[in-house]
Amino acid sequence: MGNEHAFPSGVPQLAIDPRPFVGSRGMLIISADRIHSANGGIMKLLAAGVAACVLIMTGCGSANQEQEESSFDVGGELAAPTLRTIALTTGVTLQYLEQGRPNGAPVIFLHGYTDSHHSFDLNLPIFPRRHHVYALDQRGHGGSSKPACCYTQNDFSNDVIAFMDQLGIASATLVGHSMGSFVAHQVAAEHPSRVDKLVLVGSATTVAGNPGALELKSAVDTLVDPIDPEFVRAFQASTFFQPIPETFLDTAVSESLRVPASIWKQALDGLIAEDHTAALAQITAETTIFWGDQDVFFFAEHQTAVVAAIPGSTLVTYPQTGHGLHVERPVRFVRDMRRILR
Repeated sequence: MGNEHAFPSGVPQLAIDPRPFVGSRGMLIISADRIHSANGGIMKLLAAGVAACVLIMTGCGSANQEQEESSFDVGGELAAPTLRTIALTTGVTLQYLEQGRPNGAPVIFLHGYTDSHHSFDLNLPIFPRRHHVYALDQRGHGGSSKPACCYTQNDFSNDVIAFMDQLGIASATLVGHSMGSFVAHQVAAEHPSRVDKLVLVGSATTVAGNPGALELKSAVDTLVDPIDPEFVRAFQASTFFQPIPETFLDTAVSESLRVPASIWKQALDGLIAEDHTAALAQITAETTIFWGDQDVFFFAEHQTAVVAAIPGSTLVTYPQTGHGLHVERPVRFVRDMRRILR
């Protein structure tokens, strides 16, 4: 595993403090026997079942964590976090969470596969309120409409532009996790003037041919409604390396269960089918790529490729951290975002 994730020299990187995040409530611990290789990791976890791979712990509060969180300045005039909906010209109605100063610089958060705006529940409460934040439920996900089709990366990226157009957002910082990162870098490549800064979390140039994604697809292709909650829990748990709050995992599972089996299939097929590599050179936005070196989907070679593909991009590596690094290390991630957005 160490050699698998060893990072090549010559790639712009920033070192991050490796201290783990410890939640103040119940925690989920992923066992050491989880496999991080591209071959077999996801399916071995799913086959083993949640009981074999997690241990629920309580009373794991951390005074240092609380002090870190309280040190964030989130004050100033602000719009309280509010859930809204908007009917887009692309034919879907999106739910989104809005917070921050109405006249602040816009920041749009795009969640990952089968997630929702709740993916950022540990980040947004401590995110600087001087920014005008929009956290979207992408089509087919969360509280947004779930049409029978279509779920290609092009469909998701067109929704982002339609959302910006209808709210009069000339340009914004895009923050995308996993699937949302591919949507974000497609928007940035096709509409460079609309993206001020680009933040990619758990990303790559493409998912095409990715062994972990293909193995996940073999399981997703068998899904029928109603989807087994234990399958969903195992899938969600597999993406984390560090402890996460039990309540967060419960919410993530509930949100994924809102996604019909047909959309699980279409969204993953669309993600696997597309390759944005050639287009990434068109990105002009200042780009920061966040990667956890224990990511079960994207490894060091994928980071080398995406840094090479996006001009002037910078890689930030979180040691001993998984695919959901903004969840595993939320305070640190928001601190890094504050630096990026200065």
